[in-house]
Amino acid sequence: MNPLFEPIIDGILNEGYGTVDHFLTADEVTALAKRLRERRAAGQFKAAGIGNQQVTIENTIRGDEILWIDDTSATPEEAAFLQRIGDFVDYVNQTCYLGLRDYEFHYALYPPGTFYKRHLDQFRSDSRRKLSVICYLNEDWQETDGGQLALFLPDESAPNAEREITVQPLGGRLVCFESGRLEHEVRPATRERLSVTGWLKTA
Repeated sequence: MNPLFEPIIDGILNEGYGTVDHFLTADEVTALAKRLRERRAAGQFKAAGIGNQQVTIENTIRGDEILWIDDTSATPEEAAFLQRIGDFVDYVNQTCYLGLRDYEFHYALYPPGTFYKRHLDQFRSDSRRKLSVICYLNEDWQETDGGQLALFLPDESAPNAEREITVQPLGGRLVCFESGRLEHEVRPATRERLSVTGWLKTA
């Protein structure tokens, strides 16, 4: 039993989402946040789009800037993160038999005041995304900074009812949920909000 992965899996099985703190150590958060800012300063980031090919820029829907992380050009910090994700994929396949075969991740930076309105991560034309994963790189984040992730869960107490769960984007915290089931949104923050975000996919 893996004490880092089991809480995530238990949460997904019971609630449709799971979280764990300290998926990354404080030093790992600092190193990845530093790398993110260096890459952004070098002009490698671009405004995120919407849709399957992310070609449409729509600031009224989302305002983040992203950079895809490539296995072949990953720095040691990025490679270590992807290796831990690979270990998690193996563990999920062994315990939950989801048949995950691949993953894709990008850095995400939300400038102050930006957001991502309520949406679903799985595309109608592409159902390979099974689990959405967000790992936060925010140091000394306070509740008053905002930037919460809101998850909208079915509420079985009444037909068509739902309940809202909010997650603080604390550095080192990982959130994982079913891509095709849970709608979610990113609330505006008063400071830059950093994360590594991606999807675990079937073939």
